Amino acid sequence: MHSHPHARARRWAVRATALLTAMMAFVVTWAGAASAHGSLVDPASRHYGCWARWGSDFQNPAMAQQDPMCWQAWQTDTNAMWNWNGLYRMNLGGNFQAGVPNGQLCSGGHAESGRYNAMDVPGAWKATTVRNTFTVKLWDQANHGADYLLVYVTRPGFDPTRQALTWSDLQLLTKTGKYAPAPYYSVNLSTSGRTGRAVVYMIWQASHMDQTFFMCSDVTFTT
Repeated sequence: MHSHPHARARRWAVRATALLTAMMAFVVTWAGAASAHGSLVDPASRHYGCWARWGSDFQNPAMAQQDPMCWQAWQTDTNAMWNWNGLYRMNLGGNFQAGVPNGQLCSGGHAESGRYNAMDVPGAWKATTVRNTFTVKLWDQANHGADYLLVYVTRPGFDPTRQALTWSDLQLLTKTGKYAPAPYYSVNLSTSGRTGRAVVYMIWQASHMDQTFFMCSDVTFTT
């Protein structure tokens, strides 16, 4: 026996409402997860900088000439920039060199199934001008806190426009102590006699669980 058209319409309406509710729940859950972490914002990490400069205009073809490394990153995976606060790895137990191979430091060892791989590509990334004494600022959106921050700078002679980053390219500037949960953490740093291009590399060991964030920020040292 065939059902009445009005009954079928009501059933379809109920199904459509259930589907819409499920989709909205997914979007809310995704948005909550996406806003739950953070990144180095000054000097801007590669993924945060691309979002900050182009998030409202990411389809503009002028980016290809004005900011070519961000252009290749947006073309590779737009989600890397929308999720600029999610470049992390879980449960590394502090053994970062084992979990993040050479050449993959800026993507956190191909974190999130390779979402951030474009960050590893050498090239003319936009660089922040800093002096030999400078401050870095981390934005912790979810107030995770930090067990510690490790901040490195590339050795003199390293050319980020031509070389993918390896562990042997890094010099440790500081390992901080613990940070209580807060929106921002700042670290004062000092180098000596540096000029030209370099990469500042930060590892943020969050306090709420064994969750580790990896960030490459391009800088140009000036006297």
